[in-house]
Amino acid sequence: MLPVSRHERAAAIPLAEAKNHLSALVARVEQGDEIAITRRGVPVVRLVPTGASGEAASERDRKVSTALNRLQQLRGGLTLEGDLRAIAREGLD
Repeated sequence: MLPVSRHERAAAIPLAEAKNHLSALVARVEQGDEIAITRRGVPVVRLVPTGASGEAASERDRKVSTALNRLQQLRGGLTLEGDLRAIAREGLD
């Protein structure tokens, strides 16, 4: 069993564990995790995605850019006039 959950994005794994679970670690890196492999508690190697996974990062960047552009379109020409705190308090009343 790996010593960290699959939901963690950065993990430190002892070398002995890494040797026993290399396939699982590679799968996690393919999903975007970064894994530090340690020897006697000191990080010595880091597993990170390469160019193939860079395509996933490019797709993610494209989606973020698309979302930001859409938010700008939705905002249109709207602007807030006045004190932002006062506007927020007004919305709570």
